[in-house]
Amino acid sequence: MPAVTSDSGEFNSLSIVPHSLETQTPRVYPLRTRRTAPPFGRVSISWGRGSTLRVSLLQPGGVESDGEVVEVNLTNAEEGGEVSEAERQRIAHGSVTPFALLQSRKNQMDELQYDKTWWVHVMEYSNEIKSLLGTSKSYITPTIEDPKALLEDVEQPTSLKAAWELVEMFYADKQSQTWIPERLLDWLADFDCLLSATQPTVHARLVAFQKALVTIQEVENDPEYWEIMSSALSIGWLDIVVKMLRLHGSYQLDQLGTREIESGLVEAVAVLISQMPRLRPHISDEKLGECYNTKPEFMKAWEKWRTQITKLDCHPYWLQCDHKQTRDGLKNMIQIMLGNANVISNATYHWIELYISHLLYIRPFTVGLESMYTLAQKCMHLKPITNRHKLMGLLIGILEENTEVVLAECSRSFGPWMITHAAELLTAGSAQAEMLLHEEQSKIGGICIEELHRLIYAQVLSSHVLTWNIAPIYLTSCMKQGLGLLENLLYKQPVQRQQVLSESIEICRLNGIDYVSRHMMKIAGVHYWKHGDKGSAVHWLQQAQDEVRLNRIAKHLFDIVGKSVSDESFKQWEGMIDLLGTESRTAGGLEFLKKYRDFRRSLQQVQDGFATDDARKASEALVSLMRNPSTPQQFWLHLLNESLELLNWKDRPLFNVSQTNLLLNKLQDLSLARLLPGYVDADLPPEAFRSVRLALATNLGRAILEE
Repeated sequence: MPAVTSDSGEFNSLSIVPHSLETQTPRVYPLRTRRTAPPFGRVSISWGRGSTLRVSLLQPGGVESDGEVVEVNLTNAEEGGEVSEAERQRIAHGSVTPFALLQSRKNQMDELQYDKTWWVHVMEYSNEIKSLLGTSKSYITPTIEDPKALLEDVEQPTSLKAAWELVEMFYADKQSQTWIPERLLDWLADFDCLLSATQPTVHARLVAFQKALVTIQEVENDPEYWEIMSSALSIGWLDIVVKMLRLHGSYQLDQLGTREIESGLVEAVAVLISQMPRLRPHISDEKLGECYNTKPEFMKAWEKWRTQITKLDCHPYWLQCDHKQTRDGLKNMIQIMLGNANVISNATYHWIELYISHLLYIRPFTVGLESMYTLAQKCMHLKPITNRHKLMGLLIGILEENTEVVLAECSRSFGPWMITHAAELLTAGSAQAEMLLHEEQSKIGGICIEELHRLIYAQVLSSHVLTWNIAPIYLTSCMKQGLGLLENLLYKQPVQRQQVLSESIEICRLNGIDYVSRHMMKIAGVHYWKHGDKGSAVHWLQQAQDEVRLNRIAKHLFDIVGKSVSDESFKQWEGMIDLLGTESRTAGGLEFLKKYRDFRRSLQQVQDGFATDDARKASEALVSLMRNPSTPQQFWLHLLNESLELLNWKDRPLFNVSQTNLLLNKLQDLSLARLLPGYVDADLPPEAFRSVRLALATNLGRAILEE
């Protein structure tokens, strides 16, 4: 999911889907200069430390001054929780395998299995994607636990993972439909820190209070202590609330005897908070509360818990509590647990926090999306926000059950990676989303919206050198236009880069488009030939089985080698001849060079004084060459002239009658060809032709006598 390149959509650009980028107003940064004032003759810019630029200003007279540009932001991220470019690359590569596996499973499933078990496969896919996006929490266990550490040191979450979990929660995970309020509570606990960038939040207040906590002697006398606990309780962070209650001064060893009533009330509230009923199947060890799987059991436990809170609220011990801050603070927390709307509203800061509080204490029996959007509108009215976080736009679209808004927010706020991969979650849990995403749209060329987003994401991948090779996975999942655009993508790859060419060929093999790979190999062969790498050129043309170009190369080599076939110039081609391999069908006209090389080696052994058997092998190689149609006519006389020693072999004739007649016929054809216009005479002495004719005639007579 790298950033989209600034592509204008021209013919020779890398774009495979036409698109336009919104123009953004460039930022202007202040430039601090020393000694030098305009006008400047020349400006030199170089990188400084960190993300700063060093600017050298030269006046026309040669006087130099330095300045610097500060706060140069290399990304478009203005809010916390954004993903760096390196992380985007990692996520893009890591998400390919889960996506491809899910598409493979979808193609193999029948309709009955799809309806029953498809969401299970989608959840497996979602869990793999979430692991790529980072863990929500990464607890660091200290050697000695700090009793005043309210928040654990955790990994900074990202907005991308927060958005993914929202979509999974409301669409894909069917098991969580009965306990969505609790899932939202967990979601807020993990990602409330992201909202702090745009609005005041409980998390931001907790972070600030934890820093100040080390300097506070008696926390129960600090009004902020009670305010923070009420806020944390309102959004269900029970473990933090109980931990803060245990910081109360009445728990100190020297205070136990004089503050028994006060300590008892604090402990009673802490116990009630720890026993709060939760409509959820399980809870992590570090969280507090008692879980109930079914709604009837939860309702019964909730009523019992509320009764205990009411009894505590009316207990006469409150009159005996001398510490006003403790009495008022605990009473305020009890009112939150009893569902006092005004107290809850005062304890929260963001509308989503107020929303969670309503679901926890005022509407605890809410199941599914029952009137949840109406409640969200009410909370937004009570807690208006001036700068809405992009996660809130997505959440509102989900609560409104407006698939168009959800798609728009995923695409606009989180980019093409999100909408491409989250579409599987949307269609798994919403019939409306499935119909919207899969319906063919005439306005976009008859493809569906899902395919359109995959094509756009594939374009983003193909525009980056590190991710172009994973774009085919998404293109091949597009039934209508994917294959054609895949061919377009492969043709645009630089064939001069060996690794890129090899990857392209493998992609063609996996997708059954071998004709594309052959065409690319032809292009590579032509490129290498033009740039002087003749060995690589022949190799790729052989792989492409391009007989036409191989024959042209052969003719070119014949024109060079044929002028002086017997001298040392032929050795420069022997390395390339070795590349031709053993399959003559892939050698084209260059097959002759292989056979000629073998013939010359045999002839050399004869000249070095080897036995008659070596001469016999050389004569057989000559006959094979003269019979082969790939042997150019311009080489016939050279071959026969080089074989004079074989034709005049003293011991016995090496060529029988039929072989000698074959060679005589070739010589006769050559005599007729010399009369035709355009014939190029061999670079041999004039008596060579007569010497060859005489040797053949002599050998014929000897062969006849021997037979």
